Amino acid sequence: MNLILVGPPGSGKGTQAKMMVDKYGIPQISTGDILREAVKEGSPLGKKAKTLMDQGSLVPDDIVIGIIEERLGKPDCKGGFILDGFPRTVTQAAVLDNIMEKMSLKIDRLINIEVGDEELLKRLTGRRTCKDCGRGYHVSFDPPKTEGVCNECKGELFQRVDDKEDTIRSRLKVYHGQTAPVIEYYKKKNLSRTVDGVGKMEEVLRKICDIVDRR
Repeated sequence: MNLILVGPPGSGKGTQAKMMVDKYGIPQISTGDILREAVKEGSPLGKKAKTLMDQGSLVPDDIVIGIIEERLGKPDCKGGFILDGFPRTVTQAAVLDNIMEKMSLKIDRLINIEVGDEELLKRLTGRRTCKDCGRGYHVSFDPPKTEGVCNECKGELFQRVDDKEDTIRSRLKVYHGQTAPVIEYYKKKNLSRTVDGVGKMEEVLRKICDIVDRR
């Protein structure tokens, strides 16, 4: 089974992908991870990506797509894969179709983990991190014993810039702008399915697996 998993920041997509890896025994292919892997391996595309990353530049589509094509050709993908973070645009989705056709493969499902923006804000703005040991907390779901103080090292807890409301709203705006057309692209092919991402992790996983197993 060849799957695409999408979901906004804070939807639990990364956690669900890892649980699906354990259940189905297929690799999670995250754009960030395979870029780092290609750089580490020193492949020609990896070297190009490293030069750009060292300069602080975005890695262009053609290099990202080339690295993804290389990754999909590896033996552990023969039984299927979970694409995480790609495609981000309709252009990338069309290129992925071409790659799949060349490899005599097809995408079986795009699974969209849907969570409302206000719930996402609650999840993300509530995160706190210890300045000293780096342990994470959440003011609602996993609060420290003493407000603002780490249970482990008694260090001060702080809110990362990435977890502030204005930053999160900007990230969500970008996500919705990029991803909505991709979901629509696969919907026209009758491949897109949406699951409610609110609830216990195991409940969300069950909903996803129900979709995957019915394909």
